[in-house]
Amino acid sequence: MKLVIAIIKPFKLDDVREALGEVGVQGITVTEVKGYGRQKGHTELYRGAEYVIEFIPKVKLEIATNADQVDKVIETICHSAGTGQIGDGKIFVVDLEQATRIRTGETGSDAL
Repeated sequence: MKLVIAIIKPFKLDDVREALGEVGVQGITVTEVKGYGRQKGHTELYRGAEYVIEFIPKVKLEIATNADQVDKVIETICHSAGTGQIGDGKIFVVDLEQATRIRTGETGSDAL
């Protein structure tokens, strides 16, 4: 099992959710986060005053999946979240040692 963690632009969330549903992903955890990468923030103008936004709003997706689905999940996220612009995000994949469904006690892939 693997845990796919994706950081994407907030306005792409619906597109990514729909695309992942089409490839068979049954569950996603979504968290609103802030951060920065190569962008290092940006400057905005509000009521005539300039101010610096150091942390850019993003959305973090966490998807637990079987190892054989990882490439399809990554490809789907890249295709549906990509705009070709800086700040599209990143995807991380980590090993998931165990999963347990609380309601039934199922473990491993059955819990996903």
